[in-house]
Amino acid sequence: MEQSDNLLTRMNRQYHKLSKGQKRLANYITDNYDKAVFLTASKLGDQAGVSESTTVRFAATLGYSGFPEFHRALEELVRNKLNSIQRMEVTYGSVPQSEILNTVLHSDIEKIKMTMEHIDHDAFDLAVKTLMEAKNIYIIGIRSSAPLASFLRFYLNLIFDNVHLIQANGSSEIFEQMIRMKEDDVLFGISFPRYSMRTLKALEFANNRNAKVITLTDSIHSPMNLYSSCNLIAKSDMASIVDSLVAPLSVMNALVVALCMKKQDEVIDTLKSLEKIWDEYQVYSKDEMNYVDGKIEIHFPKEE
Repeated sequence: MEQSDNLLTRMNRQYHKLSKGQKRLANYITDNYDKAVFLTASKLGDQAGVSESTTVRFAATLGYSGFPEFHRALEELVRNKLNSIQRMEVTYGSVPQSEILNTVLHSDIEKIKMTMEHIDHDAFDLAVKTLMEAKNIYIIGIRSSAPLASFLRFYLNLIFDNVHLIQANGSSEIFEQMIRMKEDDVLFGISFPRYSMRTLKALEFANNRNAKVITLTDSIHSPMNLYSSCNLIAKSDMASIVDSLVAPLSVMNALVVALCMKKQDEVIDTLKSLEKIWDEYQVYSKDEMNYVDGKIEIHFPKEE
């Protein structure tokens, strides 16, 4: 059975072979996949009116190695099916107002922990090496991924002089900005559910130009990985009103630090030059707050 088959397809193909209890499971999941994704094997069985062992056998019958793999397939289904309103209702609909802050913070902590446990260190090292060797570095991130792309561009600019942030106002403009891309360049693409088709097309374009492609996304099953030889996986919120991007941001922080260590002397020289420029042109003297003798000194621009 093809791994790319989604859960609903597998259930439809196998339905006529399922036992009576397994059919109840299939029917429950089809009608309530947005709720089933948060249930253990035991609780899923309870909801469908079958035993935990029936639930485990059901996963095996569909071709999964066990309930954990089945559950990951269920997560993929929910990730691709739920709209924003449904995500909000499923994730936070039953959370009291007084517990929202702790709930969200704990959820973000879990995303970072999961990322730490599963990230591919070889892929991370390859990303560092690829960026170090690139003639030009292009970065693309659209919609909620756009702030991540801007953040990465800001810090890579302190390390390299060949960084380009692709402004994604339209597909044609994306390709116009990539028209000179060659095989010794690299495209760093960032996208999380719902995945951006414009970002995917940019990766395809870079791949066709034989440029290196690095992706930062949420799953090995992400369509982003179709055109990438270096995949950085960071967990994002599967079902939420907003995308949880703390784990992807942490991975990018680590990437920037690793690159700084590789080019430590150049980065120090750049920062020294910037400090002189900031002082000379009073970049931070008029509208920034600074600690002076343990107190905050606030500078306001003079009135004209």
